[in-house]
Amino acid sequence: MNTKKSLVEKFSDRYAVDGAKMFETLKATAFKQRDGSAPSNEQMMALLVVADQYKLNPFTREIYAFPDKQNGIVPVVGVDGWSRIINSHCEFDGMEFRYSDDTVTPRSCDKPCHEWVECVMYRKDRSRPVVVREYLDEVYREPFKQGMKGPWQTHTKRFLRHKAMIQCARLAFGFVGIYDDDEAQRIGEQTERDMGKAEIVIEEPAVLPHCPQETVEKYLPVVESGKKSASDVIASLASKYTLSDEQVAKLEKTA
Repeated sequence: MNTKKSLVEKFSDRYAVDGAKMFETLKATAFKQRDGSAPSNEQMMALLVVADQYKLNPFTREIYAFPDKQNGIVPVVGVDGWSRIINSHCEFDGMEFRYSDDTVTPRSCDKPCHEWVECVMYRKDRSRPVVVREYLDEVYREPFKQGMKGPWQTHTKRFLRHKAMIQCARLAFGFVGIYDDDEAQRIGEQTERDMGKAEIVIEEPAVLPHCPQETVEKYLPVVESGKKSASDVIASLASKYTLSDEQVAKLEKTA
């Protein structure tokens, strides 16, 4: 007898929800596009393959996506998602950062930043660490619009550190097929140029506020009584808030 599960069944079992319900919930929440459209079934499967491979939770915004201009999909992993897959790797043995002594003040910035940041990542199965240095002048992005400051202007040091960590993780552990938000935006812009169209700005998904614990507590009796399923409540809350793993687990356990 063939007991091999489909990807949707495997993924839904991980969150103890019905496969069809989970598929539609992700379409309407975590993988919903900024223009209100939902990914195609083919795009959804591509996203689920990546989410399953790296054990990323779309309900807590560890992975999300926006389409490129060739009907494909770009899997975007947030910083929390990168931190999760790095720390979950069985050979990970810590990391540290080194900063240049010299600083520069990029155009459109009000404060200086290190010229470069190094990430040093250790593996238990290697005698030498992996070291990656990222230079600010190679990754810095100008504001999308004149007079408007973006994340590279308001959090320059943090974004440079994230760049170093992500690139180092790729070399240390061979993570492929996933991108940070900054890389996804550059991919979209490059695709526009390759297609001979005017360059457009791909806005990053809005950062939803964390769900207050009292809001979750309010829905527990509703789930326990069976008036609403846990997956319906999670989908409703995920459209307004970012849920933690603990909050999702608590709602599912109450069901």
